[in-house]
Amino acid sequence: MSAFSSRHIGPNSAEKSEMLAAIGVQSIQELVDKTIPSHIRLSGELKIDAAMSEQEYLQHITELGAQNKVYKSFIGLGYNETIVPSVILRNVLENPGWYTAYTPYQAEISQGRLEALLNFQTMVLELSGMEIANASLLDEGTAASEAMILFWNSRSRQETKDGVNKFFISKNAFPQTKDVVLGRALNLGIELVEGDETTFKNDGTYFGAIVQYPDVYGNITDLAGFIGRNEGLRVAVAADILSLVVLKSPGSLGADVVFGTSQRFGVPMGYGGPHAAFFAAKDEYKRSMPGRIIGVSKDADDNMALRMALQTREQHIKRDKATSNICTAQALLAVMASMYAVYHGPIGMKEIANHVNGLASATANGLKAAGIQVGSDSFFDTVWVKGVDTAKIKAAAEAKEMNFRIINASELTISFGEPHTMEDVATILSIFGANKAESSALASSVLRTDGVFTHATFNKHHSESKMMRYLKRLENKDLSLVHSMIPLGSCTMKLNAASELIPITNPQFANMHPFAPVAQAAGYHAMFRQLEKDLCESTGFAAMSLQPNSGAQGEYAGLMVIKAYHESRGDNQRKKMIIPSSAHGTNPASAVMAGMEVVVTGCDENGNINIEELKAVANQIGNELAGLMVTYPSTHGVYEEGIREITSIIHENGGQVYMDGANMNAQVGLTNPGNIGADVCHLNLHKTFAIPHGGGGPGMGPIGVAAHLAPFLPSNPVIAAGGSTPIHAVSAAPYGSALILLISYGYIKMLGAEGLRESTEAAILNANYIAAKLKGHYDVLYTGKNGTVAHEMILDCREFKKTADVEVADMAKRLIDFNFHAPTVSFPVAGTLMVEPTESEDKEELDRFIEAMIKIRQEIADIESGLADKENNLLKNAPHTADCIINQEWNYPYSPQEAAYPVAYLKEWKYWVPVRRVDNAYGDRNLVCSCPSVESYMHVEA
Repeated sequence: MSAFSSRHIGPNSAEKSEMLAAIGVQSIQELVDKTIPSHIRLSGELKIDAAMSEQEYLQHITELGAQNKVYKSFIGLGYNETIVPSVILRNVLENPGWYTAYTPYQAEISQGRLEALLNFQTMVLELSGMEIANASLLDEGTAASEAMILFWNSRSRQETKDGVNKFFISKNAFPQTKDVVLGRALNLGIELVEGDETTFKNDGTYFGAIVQYPDVYGNITDLAGFIGRNEGLRVAVAADILSLVVLKSPGSLGADVVFGTSQRFGVPMGYGGPHAAFFAAKDEYKRSMPGRIIGVSKDADDNMALRMALQTREQHIKRDKATSNICTAQALLAVMASMYAVYHGPIGMKEIANHVNGLASATANGLKAAGIQVGSDSFFDTVWVKGVDTAKIKAAAEAKEMNFRIINASELTISFGEPHTMEDVATILSIFGANKAESSALASSVLRTDGVFTHATFNKHHSESKMMRYLKRLENKDLSLVHSMIPLGSCTMKLNAASELIPITNPQFANMHPFAPVAQAAGYHAMFRQLEKDLCESTGFAAMSLQPNSGAQGEYAGLMVIKAYHESRGDNQRKKMIIPSSAHGTNPASAVMAGMEVVVTGCDENGNINIEELKAVANQIGNELAGLMVTYPSTHGVYEEGIREITSIIHENGGQVYMDGANMNAQVGLTNPGNIGADVCHLNLHKTFAIPHGGGGPGMGPIGVAAHLAPFLPSNPVIAAGGSTPIHAVSAAPYGSALILLISYGYIKMLGAEGLRESTEAAILNANYIAAKLKGHYDVLYTGKNGTVAHEMILDCREFKKTADVEVADMAKRLIDFNFHAPTVSFPVAGTLMVEPTESEDKEELDRFIEAMIKIRQEIADIESGLADKENNLLKNAPHTADCIINQEWNYPYSPQEAAYPVAYLKEWKYWVPVRRVDNAYGDRNLVCSCPSVESYMHVEA
C-alpha cells in the first residue's frame, strides 16, 4: 500500500483483520469473491501508473501548471478576471468545513450554508428585479436552456393545442449559450429561431425568447423596446451580474426570467468552472423553477429556520415529470459569490462596477480619438472594435501577454474585469497606436435608480475581522466531514484529500480563461489527456468526454450520444428508454430531457431487475428501443448476477446500455462498465473520484463511451472538443468545470492502480462490517446470493412505523443528536435507510456509527414495549438544541442527558445542532426565499 493509500483508506491492517473476523471471512479476497460475480471480474490490475507520493504529485502538478501561459484575459463571453478576497479564499474555498458538506437535505445541520445560499438568492433578486430566485444552476449556458424549458412547460392549453413551438434567441447571445440551447431544443420539438432582437416581432407562433444584456458585442440591449414590442411574449434575459449593480434591472423592464453567471463575483475562471449560475423569475413560475430554492420556515420551538423549499418539483420525487433533471448545482461557488457581495457591500460593489466601466470607456475614448471605429457608444465592460487588422492586433497583444476576443479579420472585442488597471488600458491603446484617454460616465437613461444590497447582511461585514467571524459562525452551524462520517448511500462522501485540492488555487490553473488559445493551455490539455486515459482504463471504455459539469449533465450527455448514434444509422424511431424501478432518481428526468419516452420495468423479490419482464418489454418495444438505463451495483446495494444477460437482451434488440456511474466506487479495479456490457457510463467525479460535494455542488459528470459512440462526444462552438461528428454542447465550457478535474487527476495519480483497487475493496469491507455488526438489530433489505452487500446497504425500517409509529425521518433527526448526518432516507425504497460508509472511514468511526444505530434501535424498542411514550419521545422530539436543554422548561418524559448525551463518546466532543426540527409544510405554505429582517432571525411567531 502506498503512503497516500494508507492515508486515504481508513482501516489499517489490524483493523481490517478484526472487521473480516466480524464478517466471518478470512480475507479481503474471500469477501470480494463472495460479493462480486466471478464472470464480471477483471483478470488483472488496471494499467495505471504507480502511485506518486503527495510531495511528488505536488511537484508534478506545479510543473504541469508552469506549462500554461496565463495571459491577462480580455476575452469576456461570460468569463472575466476577478479578485478572490483572501478572507473568502482561506475561510470558504480552502476550508473543509465548507467544501466537504453534503447537499442540505437535512436542514437542521445545514443552517450555515442555507443562510449563505439565502444571501445568494437575496442578492440575485435585488440585482435582477425579480420575485423568486434559486440557489444556483450549473452555468450560464445550461441556465439558458432551463429558461427555455420552463417557458415550454408553461405554455397554455391553447398554445399547446395550436402547436406554438417557436423560440427566439438573439443572434447577439453568447455562442456557447446558443449551442447548448439548440441541443436542448432539438430534443423537445422546439423550433429555435436566431435573429436580431432590434427588429424581432412575435407573430403569435413563439412561446418565448432569450436576449443577452449587455450583448456579445458589449451593447447595452434595449430590453424595454424588445419587451414592449413583444407584449405577452415570455422573455428570459441573460444578464451580466456585475452590470446589474449599476444598470436598470431586467425585472424593472418587464423580463419574466433573468439568468447568468456569478463567476465575476470573486470566483476564478478556472478554464471554465466551476461557477454558480443564477436564475430568477416572476412568482408565477415558482412551481416550475429548476434547481434548489432555499426558503424561510420555523423549527419546533418557533425559531427561524431555513430549508430547501418546494422539493415536490424535483426529480427524486416527480421522476419523469420533474421540472428539471438537475440534482445539485454549484452551492460552494454560490456561497463564494454571495460572500463577495457581503464583504464588499453596496459601496464596494458599485466601486468595482464603475471601475470596470471606467476602464472600458477610457479605452473606447482613446480608440475613437485615434480614428479607430468603436461599434457601440452604449456599453458596460466590453468595447467592440471594428475595421482593424485583427491578426496583427492579436500578435501584438499576445506579445504583451494579453488576449482579446477575435471575431473575424476586422472585428474584435475587449472585455474588462476587476483586476485590470489604467496601466492595462494604456498598454491596450498602445497596441492600436492610440493614446491614453479619460473615461466617461454611463448615460443616465440606462442607470438603475433603485438600491441594491439593501439587506443588513450586505452592510455590516466589511472588515476582515467581521467577515472572518461571520463565515466561521455559519460554518459552525453545519455538520460536515470535519465532524464525522456522512453515511449517505449512493452519494459516496469519501475523503477529499488536501493534496488533491491544493492545486485548484494555483494561479496557473485558476486564472485561465476557457476560450484562451489552446496553445496557452498546454498544462491543462496534458492533464486532460492523461485523465481521459486513466478514466478509460478504469471504466473499460474507448473514449471520454470531460465536458458534462454534473452527474445530471452526464446522464443527459450519455443519452444524447446514444440518440445521435441511432440517428446516424437511420434509426430515428428508437426513442423508448427502459428504466428499471431500482434506477437512480435522476434517470427518468434525464431521459425526458433527451426527448425519450420512459418505460419502467420492475424488480424481483430480491431487489434485482426482473429479467423475464425486461426481456418481454424489450421484445415488445422492438425497433423503437433506444436503450436501458441501469445502475451497477444496483441502487439496492447488490451486484446483480444477471447483469451480462441484461445487457445482452438490450443489445439483441438493437438498444444501447447506459450505465449510471453513481456506484462506480464499488467497481474501480475489480470490474468495470465496459466489462459488464455497457456502451456509455457517466462518472460522478464528486463521488468515486473525490471531488468534494461543496454543500450541494460542484460536481463533474464525464462520460465514457465504447468506440462506436466516440464520434458523437460533445464539442463547443468556440473551442473544438469531442468527437468527429459531435452532439451540441451540453455545458458552456468545452471541458466543463475544468479546474476541479485536477482533484480527480490527483486522486488517481496518488493512489495508482493498486490504491484504486484497494479503495474499492475497503469500501466493500466497511459496508459489510456495518451490516454484520447491525445484524440482529436491523434487517438488511437486499443482499447478494452469498449474503453480502456491495459498498452500501439498505436497512429495512418499515416495521417501526407499525410497531412504534417511528418514521425513518425521526431516526434521521435523532442521529443528529449522536453527531451524525443521516444515511439516505427512503430512497430507493420508502421507509428505509441506505448506508454507505466509504473506504475513508476507519474502524473507530464505523464503531461510533454502529453504536449510535444500536442505541436508536433500543430507543425504538422502548417505545414498542411501552417504556417510552409513543408521541413524546427521544425520536419524535429530535434533534435537541442546547437552547431547548438549557434555557427552556423541560417538559419531556426523559432526561436532558438522554437527549444530548445518549452514548459515552459524545462526552469527548458534541456537535450542537442550531435549530430544532424544521417545519417543512409551514415553509411551503409561507414561501419566502430572500433574507428576512434581522429581527426575524431571532424568532418567528407561530
